[in-house]
Amino acid sequence: MTKIEQVISSIELLSEQEFAKLRDWIIERDLERWDRQIERDSEAGRLDFLIKEAFDERENGKLKEI
Repeated sequence: MTKIEQVISSIELLSEQEFAKLRDWIIERDLERWDRQIERDSEAGRLDFLIKEAFDERENGKLKEI
C-alpha cells in the first residue's frame, strides 16, 4: 500500500468532527502555499503582464474604479 493510500484509508475512518478539522487544516496549508507561489512568481516578474494589462486598460478607458 502506498503512502497516499494509507492516508486515504486513515481519513476514511475519521469522525465528522475530525474530518472537518483536517479539511480546514488542508485548506489553510493550501492557501499558504498559494500565497508563497504568488510571491515567488511576482518576485520573478512572471506577473508583470497583469500590471501592464491593467495600465493598458486604464489608458484605454476600460478600467473601472472600485
